[in-house]
Amino acid sequence: MIDARGLPVSFREVSRLRELPDGVDISDRMIDAEIEFDIRDDRIISKVIGVEYVKGSKRRYPTLSDNHDWILSGSSIRPLPADATSLVRAELGGGRHGEIKFKKAINLLRSDKFDLPVSATERFYESGQKQATALGSDLEIPNLNAKLFNYQRNGVDWMRRVIKRSGGLILADEMGLGKTIQIIALFLIEKQPQDNPRLVVCPTSLLVNWKREFDRFAPSLSVGVHHGPLRTGHYRDFLEFDVVITTYDTIVNDISLFSSFQWAWLVCDEAQAIKNPFTERRRTLVNVTRERTILMTGTPVENYLLDLWSLLDFAVPGLLGSLEKFQRDFPETEDSAEGSATRLRRYAEPIILRRLVTDVANDLPERIDIELPLALDEDHRERYRYIRRETLKEYVSAGGLVATLRLQLFCTHPWLNHSLTEIDREEDADLIETPTFALHTGKVERTVDLLKEAFSNGSKVLVFSLFNKVGDILYRAGDKFKGVYWNAINGSTPQQIRQSIIDEYSSFDGPGCLVLNPKAAGAGLNITAATVVIHYTPVWNPALEAQASARAHRQGQTAPVSIYQLYYEDTVEEVMMERLKWKRKIGNVITTMPQRDKDDLDRALKIEPQS
Repeated sequence: MIDARGLPVSFREVSRLRELPDGVDISDRMIDAEIEFDIRDDRIISKVIGVEYVKGSKRRYPTLSDNHDWILSGSSIRPLPADATSLVRAELGGGRHGEIKFKKAINLLRSDKFDLPVSATERFYESGQKQATALGSDLEIPNLNAKLFNYQRNGVDWMRRVIKRSGGLILADEMGLGKTIQIIALFLIEKQPQDNPRLVVCPTSLLVNWKREFDRFAPSLSVGVHHGPLRTGHYRDFLEFDVVITTYDTIVNDISLFSSFQWAWLVCDEAQAIKNPFTERRRTLVNVTRERTILMTGTPVENYLLDLWSLLDFAVPGLLGSLEKFQRDFPETEDSAEGSATRLRRYAEPIILRRLVTDVANDLPERIDIELPLALDEDHRERYRYIRRETLKEYVSAGGLVATLRLQLFCTHPWLNHSLTEIDREEDADLIETPTFALHTGKVERTVDLLKEAFSNGSKVLVFSLFNKVGDILYRAGDKFKGVYWNAINGSTPQQIRQSIIDEYSSFDGPGCLVLNPKAAGAGLNITAATVVIHYTPVWNPALEAQASARAHRQGQTAPVSIYQLYYEDTVEEVMMERLKWKRKIGNVITTMPQRDKDDLDRALKIEPQS
């Protein structure tokens, strides 16, 4: 049997050759065989190699193909074990170094039942971050209405390559690094199969943000939102779109629709929602048939080994075996957890892309502004409309400021006293706990997620809110954020101790949060220890917001600052955000603010969330 180079494949045929190249001889001394996995571009390849140990070090001798049963060691042709190539063909198929999927490779690397030793190169085990950084990609993204940072382009290229060899991955970049736009860019470069749309699943509060991001960055993609009482009842309606966006709760209720055909992609945002393998949500979602899976999470995915199994098994089903086998192989007892985590990371990191702001700081601007539009759920929408209607009845034409204040209070949290009428004492609104509405609203959940991620990265955060009780709400919702510095500065904080609070916060060896009222802490304070700023409530005065953000983003700050602005779509908060963007756009240009004030107030009283 002769290969493409005219060389015999079998050692038996080689040994019959009458002529050999000068200096080459044939040795009957057998060399051990091994299967080795490596990465080449977007493929995992298997190679049969000869191995021997000389003075304690391993020497590798690659074969010409997986069909060759001999290697060249120096100037000697030496045979592999007689059954080596047949074993490889039976398990992996023959060929000039066969292509293999990631799951198959990992399963063989972990198995002790295969008759040949199995190994992998260090390149095979490289973390997603190391792989992506090495790409230096100049990938062009067609029809993307944005310019990607270098690390984002590398991330898209990495996902494109990894998904081909694994079928699934986890995108775990730190918050603020643009995970959403990387997914959108990936969709634009991957050709859409006919009648196989992509599916994006996210928390209800992020539904609006996903739709806006697609409309803004990829208008060439048709996007449908499956949510609410008017959603479709037939799966064929999904096929009209390039992308369908839905929520975790909706997909559980409509699983018969979503499991009716195979989706080209399944993307799960805030994938920590399915980290518990025993929940109905997780058990339901695995029934969605898809070709490729991406889990997005901003929180570190290795906190608990069970969580990591759940995420990895969802992204690449069967990657680490059954849950029972996983728990046997990677015990999480006190004396074994560290060793289990170390071994597990070796198998998991090649399909996880986790980059911190500090890793890509050279690519980033000094200030990263991130809008986070949120959606009220139906119960909150109904209550919002009721407050708007009843307040306007009570105050007729003169109650505009009172009405907008009450609506702001409700958007901040339903427990805040939204019957307040004293505009000058708005920050002191009390909490009136009610069973009608839960502690965890969409805005609270999103803020707690941002805080937890920032804390897990050791970052310090400033949260700005006009209402002083917000700090109590967040502290309670975050289960008191153990091990974190937590304090507040507002109008009731004595002037003489404000700087000492900031000094404590800045010098604290670990993550921390200050909850600030922009009226009390919007000027005169320098808090450059913070690298994350969260505006929990918008403000009417754009200058006040700018002063607040400048507490962290100012001279003396050496790291990029991520500034998040949360607001509910189709509410008074959206009007306030538009006002803020308008003022940013015109800068210091002199304009007729009284007319803008009137227009904004009129719109704030008319706008209301739709079902």
